[in-house]
Amino acid sequence: MIRTKDLSKIYRTDEVETTALNNVNLEINKGEFVAIMGPSGCGKSTLLNVVGLLDNPSKGELYFLDHEVSKYRERKRTNLRKSNIGFIFQSFNLIDELTVYENVELPLLYLKMTSAERRKRVEGVLDRMKIAHRRKHFPQQLSGGQQQRVAVARAVVTKPKLILADEPTGNLDSANGEEVMDLLTQLNEEGTTILMVTHSPSHAEYSHRIIQLFDGHIVTENIQKKFQL
Repeated sequence: MIRTKDLSKIYRTDEVETTALNNVNLEINKGEFVAIMGPSGCGKSTLLNVVGLLDNPSKGELYFLDHEVSKYRERKRTNLRKSNIGFIFQSFNLIDELTVYENVELPLLYLKMTSAERRKRVEGVLDRMKIAHRRKHFPQQLSGGQQQRVAVARAVVTKPKLILADEPTGNLDSANGEEVMDLLTQLNEEGTTILMVTHSPSHAEYSHRIIQLFDGHIVTENIQKKFQL
């Protein structure tokens, strides 16, 4: 599903040049659950942004669904992203002025679905995430765990092939964090590919494979024992 070849991302200002990713070679197969770990500033979120087509690499190649996409213009990246990729962020990134229902419905508006199709899809995913009883509430009226459930619902409502999760449990207590990890595991078991950035060794254990980044390089890549043949 995803393959990178000598992928690099360099940020430049007038005085400073920072290499966030340095010749990263990575392959993620359809249906995998992969965790990315490493110290702060090692390039984890940058890698997620590039793979998620939110940013272009400075050098190298990025293949998504067998297409080389590193040179795609913004409109083409957007069209590919909105129908294939769901995002879950540590800070939830919900829109305060929209209700729970409207936050989850928002990605579907860009797919030009009919109102009936949108309603069926949103109500189904809210039920699944056990947040339907809060459908008319606003994000600030919810607990952190409830907000993350809404964020997960918004990520999966388009039925994406790939979910990118950037510290999805970082702002949650342990109980709510485990709930989110159980949801991601369930989605993966149903066929969704998941790439997750985490600082938590216990949450990384949910994945099939753990990739360690350091200074923009992949330094280790380990398949979890329970998934080894």
